[in-house]
Amino acid sequence: MRGNSFTQYADMALNLVDLERFPIVDLDQGEGAEFLADCQAQMEENGWCNFDGFIRTEALAALSTEANQLLPTAESLTIKRTIYQGDIDESVPEGDPRRQEFIHHALQLADDQIPTDTLIQQLYQSEVLTDFVRRVQKKPVLYRCADEFQALNIVALQPESWHAWHYDTTECTVTLLLQAAQSGGEFTFLPNSRTDDSEDRTAVDRLLSGDVSQAKTFSRGAGAFTLFRGGYSLHGVTKVEGNQPRITAILTYDEQPGKVISDDINIRIYGNRVEKILTRRNAYKQEKRK
Repeated sequence: MRGNSFTQYADMALNLVDLERFPIVDLDQGEGAEFLADCQAQMEENGWCNFDGFIRTEALAALSTEANQLLPTAESLTIKRTIYQGDIDESVPEGDPRRQEFIHHALQLADDQIPTDTLIQQLYQSEVLTDFVRRVQKKPVLYRCADEFQALNIVALQPESWHAWHYDTTECTVTLLLQAAQSGGEFTFLPNSRTDDSEDRTAVDRLLSGDVSQAKTFSRGAGAFTLFRGGYSLHGVTKVEGNQPRITAILTYDEQPGKVISDDINIRIYGNRVEKILTRRNAYKQEKRK
């Protein structure tokens, strides 16, 4: 948001985060070290950390206003996919619930649609926040995603919309809830439903067949910052109810520097706008080679 008042510190995390409750600046001693140890223990045990009230009240108001001002330029996307984010695995038998494709609708801003001077972009670029995310996961290195579309996204689920069951393509998903639904819109997941080598097929099939008795949820108010091992726990968002959308910022990180995503995946996620951009770019490159 141009002309915002959050300019006291160059690193926007120091302006927006409630540092008294969440001492993310100095994680090597005192309260910061204790806080980090608690976060790491929770991540190890549960596969997630949820920090309700992570963003200061007045800062949250500015972030929410900013997102709502940007959303009229967002693409209205209809996404159809299996829980594994790709095409149907033909080796899975007919009738198996894991062959099912789920559809959800959302307004989505890709990274290239979010101006660099917005508060949310500046928060994403924060070295303090990036290092905190890295250390909670006990990663030796962690980088912000370099993909021009996927690095930072803002996603709005409108009333009567939901987020279909899926695994994420990254190990750990990092989100900031900018605006909660009036009701519904609960983040729901099946804890540790798969590993690198196997999947709890009984639990997954039960969930996909409509039995949510083993699914878990945790309360997330606006301003909640969440780290979640979404690559290992099947998850989704329940139907949004009421009169306002549920708006989330998705912050993407990777252990590889300069990580970009394939054109095919970006087109599948972002649709016609990105397909046109990439088609023009590839045609230009081919013309240059002649």
